[in-house]
Amino acid sequence: MAGIPPFSRFIVPETYLNPIVGVSCRLEDHDSGEHSHPMGQIVFTCQGCLRIRFAYPAFLCMLPPTRIAWIPPGVVHHARIRRPVEYRSVYIGAPYVDALPSTPQVMAITPLLKELLIHICHAPFDTDWSTGKANQIIDLCVAEMRDAPRHTLLLPLPSDRRLAMLGQHPERLPPALGELARQVGACERTIARMVRRDTGMSYQEWRQQWKLFRAIEMLTVDERLSTVAQELGFTSDSAFIAFFRGMTGTTPKAYCRHE
Repeated sequence: MAGIPPFSRFIVPETYLNPIVGVSCRLEDHDSGEHSHPMGQIVFTCQGCLRIRFAYPAFLCMLPPTRIAWIPPGVVHHARIRRPVEYRSVYIGAPYVDALPSTPQVMAITPLLKELLIHICHAPFDTDWSTGKANQIIDLCVAEMRDAPRHTLLLPLPSDRRLAMLGQHPERLPPALGELARQVGACERTIARMVRRDTGMSYQEWRQQWKLFRAIEMLTVDERLSTVAQELGFTSDSAFIAFFRGMTGTTPKAYCRHE
């Protein structure tokens, strides 16, 4: 089985001289630091939530179960795990990587795609993926990824250095616009203009999207709905449910059940 012990150093997939390398492990309180890989990487969890920050351009990705992140070769990113997570990763090199997107993506993980990826994660590191059934599995996996529905669980982060704190602590509720302007030492109009320029959203829209990301993260690790509502600044559980439904089209309970 292609697993690594909890809390151990991550493998360097390129050292295996294999175009496909799968990893399966359980992690808790893990911080990868900012890094990149010569190979492409598929990341997902079977349980728990993974937070990934991309550097250029700056995006925050929240990865609950049934979502996968595709990270193309050379893309600088930073993964953070605070609660126990059943972590899975598949590294993909040439020639298979050429058929996948050139930009980071968040995709739905269909039942078939999940089984294919788990199979790869459990395969020995020296598996020959160029022939027979193993090659068919890779070809089908790549085809499923190309067709998988894309999701918008990518939150653009302001690039202006004065707003850097907004991306440094994703677990903290961003301040209201007036308070942010006071902290930065700029007028509200200037802050609003910077956020619009860097993210394509108004600050209020961006802050609402952040609340959704944080809610998904907390709900995925089994935080009580009332706890989530209170931390995110909602006056009641019903107000939070209405917000969540407006953002996703479903209730938190239904969303988590689907997950």
